[in-house]
Amino acid sequence: MKKKHCFLLAILAGILHFGCSRPAEPVHLIPQPVKLEYTRGVHTLSNHIQVRFTGDEPGMQGVAEYLHGLLKSAGFKVSVESISQGTNARRGIILATDREMGRPEGYLLEITPRAIRITGGSLQGVFYGIQSLRQMLPPEIEDPAAAAGIASIDLPCLKIEDYPAFEYRGMHLDVARHFFPLDFIKKYIDLMALHKMNNFHWHLTEDQGWRIEIKKYPLLTEVGAWRSETLIGHGGRPPFEFDGEPYGGYYTQDEIREVLAYAAERFVNVIPEIEMPGHATAALAAYPQLGCTGGPYEVITRWGVFHDVFCAGNEEVFGFLEDVLTEVAELFPSPFIHIGGDECPKTRWSDCPKCQARINEEGLADEYELQSYFIRRMENFLLGLDRNIIGWDEILEGGLAPNATVMSWRGTEGGIEAAQMGQNAIMTPVSHCYFDYYQSDPETQPLAIGGYTTLEKVYSYNPVPEELSREEARHILGAQGNVWTEYMKTPSHVEYMAYPRAIALAEVVWSPVETRDYEDFLDRLRMHSRRLDAMKVNYYSGNLEEDAGGQTNNQP
Repeated sequence: MKKKHCFLLAILAGILHFGCSRPAEPVHLIPQPVKLEYTRGVHTLSNHIQVRFTGDEPGMQGVAEYLHGLLKSAGFKVSVESISQGTNARRGIILATDREMGRPEGYLLEITPRAIRITGGSLQGVFYGIQSLRQMLPPEIEDPAAAAGIASIDLPCLKIEDYPAFEYRGMHLDVARHFFPLDFIKKYIDLMALHKMNNFHWHLTEDQGWRIEIKKYPLLTEVGAWRSETLIGHGGRPPFEFDGEPYGGYYTQDEIREVLAYAAERFVNVIPEIEMPGHATAALAAYPQLGCTGGPYEVITRWGVFHDVFCAGNEEVFGFLEDVLTEVAELFPSPFIHIGGDECPKTRWSDCPKCQARINEEGLADEYELQSYFIRRMENFLLGLDRNIIGWDEILEGGLAPNATVMSWRGTEGGIEAAQMGQNAIMTPVSHCYFDYYQSDPETQPLAIGGYTTLEKVYSYNPVPEELSREEARHILGAQGNVWTEYMKTPSHVEYMAYPRAIALAEVVWSPVETRDYEDFLDRLRMHSRRLDAMKVNYYSGNLEEDAGGQTNNQP
């Protein structure tokens, strides 16, 4: 009797939690939806699938065609049909928007035995509903060769109400230390979209390479995109060892447009970063008159922070950067442009007559206020182009530009300070969000920059610091994972370092903090890893293998 009593209680608990009987195979979604209720029945996808969309919404056909592509890859015959707003379609997959939902990125996904209906607060919400539906389909659909044998797909009937916790959900990629091909950039964006991330921070310029074509200044890519060789090993201190092999590459403006169009179809905003005033040696190698000493300069072949930066006292520098940013703004529709602002040594400025003259003329206290002057000038220029700046938290030093968004990386302090000043911040602290750090015992892992950030630590992160009031917390836009590539030479290595930690962060910035549970996340991630396998993602699998001891057999 005791066992029977417990069994009945378990059934009752399941009914109370899910609304009615739970199917044999529940879905395993990442990020975890805000609300999911199972209902009775099964929906079977087979033979001919009809995708119907309300034709009144501009852009909805593109979203429908995206879904068409996913289903077609599974071998199904799919038709796409426009229907009038308010049409009571009862079969097929119906896509619609409802602006009165109040959350543009939110969606309602309902699966009944006859139909699948996705209603979004905007097209973006519909797209995210599609991503949840995609995760319910067999992983094989991600690989057309493997999907060929699928005859039908049974889906549990359910209702999902979902929307993000944060408006900014980002992933960063440094393509300046090491350069990555266009196909990989698209794959990186695909993975972001699958996990409902919406901002791709593309780090395009550095001391070690300039990766974006600028028509007015061709030497930036003819000279600045190439270094003579690359450091071998960690190279923390001399003597340094190099490989002796020239290295480089860059994206043409046409290639960038191709990436931007691809990202737009997946509702991913692409934020370009043009580093200034520091991390500028590649640009100075191309145009040495822009530095304090006049050069000559060479594109840097090792990693670190270097003293040669843009000369803040030289008016030609501002004209050059305004020209560059004009072309960048013409290419990128993003409302934000990242201008760096980090790790700018003041050594050259202290010794430079032009910089010292600028300090005196502007009544600045020191070189830190000179950097603030530099950032404010660039901000004012970009405001004239209807763009806002993002800068690393060093832009707080010497006084914060009035409309800048702070990207808090050295800890949470920069984000706290910005929010308390009434300015927006994006949280990306080294403690939780740097995916170039080791994720397991360094003895078992490929060479990394250092640090130690496990999957569980990423998952434990709350982007809103406890120090902030409710009003101040509204200025925390979200969080971002950073992937710096000093020690990542290949796409496979980038995937290994970014995933699955990026998936943990995706749940952090989407799902309600009160529902997060690491063990439940791991269970869902183990199921989700089959999809990553089908997508040929070289993720770190040590967290998913029971008693693996941090070992994994898929190192780059």
